[in-house]
Amino acid sequence: MPHAPSRTADRTADRTADRTADRTADREQNAARLLRASARHSYDPLTEIDWDTPLDPDQFALAPHRVSLYGTPLWDRLDPRQQARLSVHQLASTTCAGIWFELILMEGLVRHAYDGDLATQHTRYALTEVADECRHSTMFARYIAATGYPSARPTTRAQRLGRLHMRLNDTTMTFAGAIFVEEFTDAMQREMIRDESLQPLGRAVARIHVIEEARHIGYAKPELERRWARMSAPRRAVFRRALAYLAHQSVAEIVHPRVYTLAGLDPREAQRAAAQNPYWRQTRIDWSRKAVEFFTEIGVIDRSVERMWRRASLLP
Repeated sequence: MPHAPSRTADRTADRTADRTADRTADREQNAARLLRASARHSYDPLTEIDWDTPLDPDQFALAPHRVSLYGTPLWDRLDPRQQARLSVHQLASTTCAGIWFELILMEGLVRHAYDGDLATQHTRYALTEVADECRHSTMFARYIAATGYPSARPTTRAQRLGRLHMRLNDTTMTFAGAIFVEEFTDAMQREMIRDESLQPLGRAVARIHVIEEARHIGYAKPELERRWARMSAPRRAVFRRALAYLAHQSVAEIVHPRVYTLAGLDPREAQRAAAQNPYWRQTRIDWSRKAVEFFTEIGVIDRSVERMWRRASLLP
């Protein structure tokens, strides 16, 4: 005859069920909070921003020391107006990379919702975030057009990487990538908002994005923590390296070579100068800091991958 379950087994099962119920409740409470915030603080950038204001050709879009060539002989070769224009093109290029990643994120969130249950607030928030990202991508495209930057398309390499990621359909990596890219962009844009000397149009775009992306980060972080806790040791090892590679490629994408061509510079020479520029290296470290601290805290970044993050100039 089969043995009756022991009391120890029953207690273990009860504790597991309780933990699962607690996690589900936490997930729902977080989603409910984010849905309320979305209802109160969502913006239509097509009406909230004055798109007809002319751009001052002498005004920087990013602080000079945050431009990739700042402090190099190539930078000194440019006159002040050319330097300002380079900053505008760099922000437009970064915005292009933002659209590229937001499209990948939206695809991942739609798949996440498809696998979920729309009776839950957690899944409904995924679709709410998709709506936010649609508006952001439209806003970014409008900004790019306003600056005269010639294209919103990423590099061919990024296009291929994005297609690969969508084929793999790794939802956990989508959340991790979102945390990295959104924290990186958030750090950049908060600096822009605080600096009143910078281009008003770029700062208006940054202000809307910062407010709404804070909710997206608040959705992604606990979801990654839950998924990471359930991940096996071998898969964690692979995941650590894959995320380091994704972060490296994402940062490499933010300054498209055409930025330097538009400035009248040789793109290969300019890329080499930027790669060796200590100011640009420090900028990437500064803007990555919050994401790196979070990944280190939960164990996604450890000694096994620190070298990869340093090679990408994302760790000091």
